[in-house]
Amino acid sequence: MHLLLTGGAGFIGSHLTRKLLDEGHAVDCLDNFNDYYDPALKRANVQPYLSHPAYRLIAGDITDWPTVEALFAERRYDQVVHLAARAGVRPSIQEPLLYEQVNVQGTLHLLEACRLHGVGRMVLASSSSVYGNNRKVPFAESDPVDNPISPYAATKKACELMAYTWHHLYGLSVSCMRFFTVYGPRMRPDMAIHKFARLIMAGRPVPVYGDGTSRRDYTFIGDIVQGLYAAVERCDGYHLYNLGESNTVELLHLIRLIEAALGHKAQLAFHPEQPGDVAVTFADIRLARTELDYRPATPIEEGIIAFAEWFKSYYK
Repeated sequence: MHLLLTGGAGFIGSHLTRKLLDEGHAVDCLDNFNDYYDPALKRANVQPYLSHPAYRLIAGDITDWPTVEALFAERRYDQVVHLAARAGVRPSIQEPLLYEQVNVQGTLHLLEACRLHGVGRMVLASSSSVYGNNRKVPFAESDPVDNPISPYAATKKACELMAYTWHHLYGLSVSCMRFFTVYGPRMRPDMAIHKFARLIMAGRPVPVYGDGTSRRDYTFIGDIVQGLYAAVERCDGYHLYNLGESNTVELLHLIRLIEAALGHKAQLAFHPEQPGDVAVTFADIRLARTELDYRPATPIEEGIIAFAEWFKSYYK
């Protein structure tokens, strides 16, 4: 297949690229290399692929309709894997207009381009944040998600709704993948594990919001790629899937694991809980297991060690 991969220079996209190329697919990577975090990290992510004959890197923005339209007019794509987004719960509270523009309008551009140019399949990145403060755990795809507690979560819910509308009206097959706290080598610097590692190595305090008992379902990047690739292969109809580890880890325990992997002790600085944060995320993955044969295999203890090895190598 010939795929358009948006956000392909990012953390998840660059790992998925390797899998797609290894399986014999052609990949056009569309990324705008914005400065949300250091673009040099994204450039390093794609460097190994630039010489691959089935890979093409395109610097462009999904919010620019002429760019998207011209790209679809030029190439015939079999499928779109749409990972590009403005990420982060807390920054979305500060810049909600930007998050709506990138996440909602950008997704709308891709849905329309698929309709206009006869691309029948899309795998769309969503987020566990759509569940908000869901009181039922673990979170299942059938749970109501009508109460997002951050602009980021609201934009992801909006993208799922628009995708269903394009499926209903035009027959576009879309699989919406609700990621649960993805981590591992090459993860974004703003994400907690990466941020904590930098602070620990610098001897600076690690911020803990709340009492440290919040729990997250941390999911290793290799497991996410396995689930994503299965969705690419089986994209037919409209579907929602949780991709998580289906195991929760307390924040203070996570910090201890990072300490052990880096061989350095953390200084903790406790702060009040922040708006938009949820107390727990916990994925029910029975649907993805049944329909995608999704079987996460990397426990947090192994995944943190793999991240730490990359971290020490990258930052020397």
